Amino acid sequence: MVPVSAKKRENIEGLLEMVLLAADMLELKANPNKQAKGTIIEARLDKTRGPVATALVQRGTLKNGDSIVTGTSVGRVRAMTDEKGQQVETAGPSTPVEILGLHEVPEAGEIFYAITDEKVAKQLAEKRKLKIREQQLRANSTITLEDLYNQIKAGKVKDLNIIVKADVQGSVEAVKQSLEKLTNDEVRVKIIHGAVGAITESDVTLAQVSGAIIIGFNVRPGVNVAEMAQNVGVDLRLYSIIYNAIEDIQAAMNGLLEPTYKEVILGHVEIRQLFKVSGVGTIAGSYVLDGKVVRNSEVRIVREGIVVFQGKLASLKRFKDDAKEVAQGYECGLSIEKFNDLKEGDIVESYIMEEVKR
Repeated sequence: MVPVSAKKRENIEGLLEMVLLAADMLELKANPNKQAKGTIIEARLDKTRGPVATALVQRGTLKNGDSIVTGTSVGRVRAMTDEKGQQVETAGPSTPVEILGLHEVPEAGEIFYAITDEKVAKQLAEKRKLKIREQQLRANSTITLEDLYNQIKAGKVKDLNIIVKADVQGSVEAVKQSLEKLTNDEVRVKIIHGAVGAITESDVTLAQVSGAIIIGFNVRPGVNVAEMAQNVGVDLRLYSIIYNAIEDIQAAMNGLLEPTYKEVILGHVEIRQLFKVSGVGTIAGSYVLDGKVVRNSEVRIVREGIVVFQGKLASLKRFKDDAKEVAQGYECGLSIEKFNDLKEGDIVESYIMEEVKR
């Protein structure tokens, strides 16, 4: 027996020591000869390898070629790597590995199981997806943060539906949990959908039918997606700092939302060829897809819908001459301050922060 008190914060360390001692004395061990079971620690969408999950095996042995199911994700283990990035064929109890082969990004914290019948696992995953989809499509009115407080006062809003998209699964969970804690007597914050990857047209459609606000964390929408959201009246908010998202939602709920600056997108530029210049860095030969790019403007580097860098333009040129701005349909050369890891196909999003009168 170990006497403990959470109220007085006493003897938790003693309890943990006794658990370890009892496990040693009883020689408790995980069985490595059973079907594998464990927990998904983190998951992300890799642009070259597809869904990648970091998993901790807790029972049995996971092998290359095993079929696994976790939440609504099913797949076959195509490759496993250990914490040093080395390929491994098997992973026993207490072994962390990175798994390739799932059909979609799983939820962080989900339990995974190795299975023998992949057909049954797929049916189970489809049932879970259907249940989640039904929960998402219950509400049917749109709302923005600006008019949220007025609707709360009028008694029109009971639930604030939010869709969360982020660059990695851990960020999705962190944003979801932080926003759900804002629930109060007047309004209940509900996260109806959270996923990894860029904001897509299906997210906007879901937001439209469920009356949700879309929160993007370290991700960007395509040009057509942003326009679609604007046309159908869906409020789309993009953040790179979690506290800014929390403050905006909280301020809207308290009727204090008074933004002093707003972001104005000037245009998008596609990087088509790279040149390494000694003493200068990487110069990107680029084509302006829409709008314009302005020298000394703020920029984001977007790779496969994920924001990989945020900073300023260092230079902008047309042929050998410096240019103040380059318009849609023209080619230009540009470089980014303190960032050289550019790749062909990257999108440079040019924007300015415009002051809004209160």
